Amino acid sequence: MARRFRFGICTDQNMTWDKTVERWQLFERLGFESAWLCDHLVQPSRPTGPYFEAWSLLAGLAARTEKIRVGILVTSNTFRFPQIVAKMSVTVDHISNGRLEIGLGAGWYEPEHAMFGIPFPETKELVSRFKEAVQVVDLMTREDTSSFDGEYYQLRDARSRPASVQKPRPPLVLGAFGPRMLKIVARYADTWNAFGTPEEMRERNQMLDDYCREIGRDPDTLDRSLYYWVPKADLDPWVSKDAFYSVLEPYVEAGVNQFILDQPGDKQIGQLDWVAAEVLPKYAKEKPRVVAPVSAGKIDTKDWKKPVDHL
Repeated sequence: MARRFRFGICTDQNMTWDKTVERWQLFERLGFESAWLCDHLVQPSRPTGPYFEAWSLLAGLAARTEKIRVGILVTSNTFRFPQIVAKMSVTVDHISNGRLEIGLGAGWYEPEHAMFGIPFPETKELVSRFKEAVQVVDLMTREDTSSFDGEYYQLRDARSRPASVQKPRPPLVLGAFGPRMLKIVARYADTWNAFGTPEEMRERNQMLDDYCREIGRDPDTLDRSLYYWVPKADLDPWVSKDAFYSVLEPYVEAGVNQFILDQPGDKQIGQLDWVAAEVLPKYAKEKPRVVAPVSAGKIDTKDWKKPVDHL
């Protein structure tokens, strides 16, 4: 199936329950396709402030919305066994009546691991654990009974009952930046998610195209998703219409077809109205751009300035 443009909003878990429900119901009324939480135990930018646990909150929000797709951007594999994540996913898929997207990542914010006494493996193990975790979640959300014999995770006729609402399973949204992680994305993901500059996203997009072709997958079956927050004031898309399009268009040219934006600030929340009225219908009629290769050869990754450079 060809890619299409989609728009979602991400909120942090530092708001009250009532305000979070109010915001997610607003996103739904306006026609945004998805709403997301982050998976942290403390907020990295404000580690001393309040912060709800993501999956518990997601289940509650799934019960208080009706149409909008929901997910975690992305679940940290270091926090929970993937067997449990699979069971949680099926549960939320039922609560939402088939609206869950399963976001998975290797884990990255080391200070919260130290704070809560959670082991944080070396790079090689982080990625290897992530690959096995993706396989486990994929198996358990597809199959009635699963067995798996990995180095880090094992299943012995593990039963997954009830089955997920979505068939063959809820979509997998995998967060990745570096080559090893992108190869996992090419094989297992329905959607790839990352953040970075348009140039970085373009390079990774092209690597994903190559990896898909290497395993016989049509690259157009893999959606490309950007998580965008405001890195500095002059790159704030919520300031004006011109600012919104100036942020958006370079990523469209880089091959991104799904945009998950941090919600605007309280004083900017009215900007959602015109985005819903103008941007969503405009891009619903357009097809994602075909991205031409940067060069004829393989992309040299040694100079990448990756936000999470060990993955």
